[in-house]
Amino acid sequence: MRLHDYAPRPAHLKWLLDSDPAVRWQVMRDLIGEAPDAIAAERSRVATEGWGAHLLALQSPAGNWGGPKEDRGLLTTLYTLVVLKDLGLDAASKQARKMIDRVDKRLVFRPLNNRPFLHGETEPCINGRILAIGSYFKGPNDALANQLLAEQLEDGGWNCEARPFLSPKRPPSRRSSFHTTICVLEGLWEYERAGRKSVALTKARKRAETYLLERHMFRSLRTGEVIDERWLRFSFPTFWHYDVLRGLDYLRNAGINPGVRVGEAIETVMARGHQNGRWPLNLLHRDRIPLEMEAEVGKASRSNILCALRILRSYRNSVLHL
Repeated sequence: MRLHDYAPRPAHLKWLLDSDPAVRWQVMRDLIGEAPDAIAAERSRVATEGWGAHLLALQSPAGNWGGPKEDRGLLTTLYTLVVLKDLGLDAASKQARKMIDRVDKRLVFRPLNNRPFLHGETEPCINGRILAIGSYFKGPNDALANQLLAEQLEDGGWNCEARPFLSPKRPPSRRSSFHTTICVLEGLWEYERAGRKSVALTKARKRAETYLLERHMFRSLRTGEVIDERWLRFSFPTFWHYDVLRGLDYLRNAGINPGVRVGEAIETVMARGHQNGRWPLNLLHRDRIPLEMEAEVGKASRSNILCALRILRSYRNSVLHL
């Protein structure tokens, strides 16, 4: 099938709209082009209906989602907050404000002398996510953003293994990780959207985007081989894991026109779509949040379909303007 064959079909749009408010409002914005007032009205339902409301209700009075025995890194809470952001929970809603105030005032990293959660911890993959969460729901954290900018590696990306204390028996890595890089890029993008655009930030983001694009979004720069076959299979939620769909959606969201450099990655997305024009959930990661949204591997995934269709639409429009 050719690129234009993947335009959203009426039957597919109807099926996507007959779902959770978090999917509906994004379909209205990204695939249909509804009026802003209608989109905002649908988006407001994320806080009171479906996945978003369910996750909000599961937050403990202490501010977390993992219960009293949650790991010291608060990963269940981190991943839940990322999902709430990705669902499009309106940060201005009273439900979101109540939720993030609990996080801000009550959650700390105990192993780090009770550092407040939204101030970040030590690993750039986690700090990129926290920067995104804080910038979206609460406000930009300049110290955390500057810390991430200072940790950028020479090849343009980031890697948690660049921190020597994490692997004391081996030297710190000088090579970036796709997983860490996409987490930091998403964080820097949300930080910039929160009003913190600067020359240094733009330069850092451009270097990291070039890191992905030079590798065609999934290939080794040295050998040209596929770095990890799992990156060609799509999941939801992604947690900390990179895949081609996530990388391409970042470029779309950030307004990057990558041109022919992502042609092979776009072909990968098209190849993952079934003949009926629907994309399945290819895999589930072992990480968890306290809510199963799409849990059947091999079944059509509304989240993946929405993401794939808007990526292909954006790429189709960019090709027309080359």
